[in-house]
Amino acid sequence: IMWMSLKAGGKGPGLDSVASEEARRIYGQRPDLVLCKSAYEAAEGADALAIATEWQEFRSPDFDRLRELLKSPLIFDGRNLYEPSMLERFGFTYYAIGRGRTTPG
Repeated sequence: IMWMSLKAGGKGPGLDSVASEEARRIYGQRPDLVLCKSAYEAAEGADALAIATEWQEFRSPDFDRLRELLKSPLIFDGRNLYEPSMLERFGFTYYAIGRGRTTPG
């Protein structure tokens, strides 16, 4: 996902607590790639949160904090980690693989 985003002109933070060093080795030092140390650091000022791993730090985040950090309360969940109704209550637009879109209100 990171490589496809970079090829399409995307930029911004990424987080993989297990593979960050390997990502840096593969992609090198690039101004359009910032590898963060926490999910909250990655979310700060981002247009959306895209989840592609099932690491523990993503299992039960502080959704109020995430909503405040993101530019838009938008989550793309490639692992179906969350219940759509819960994200709706927190005010997120939520896309999950095989579940479609959930919007607040």
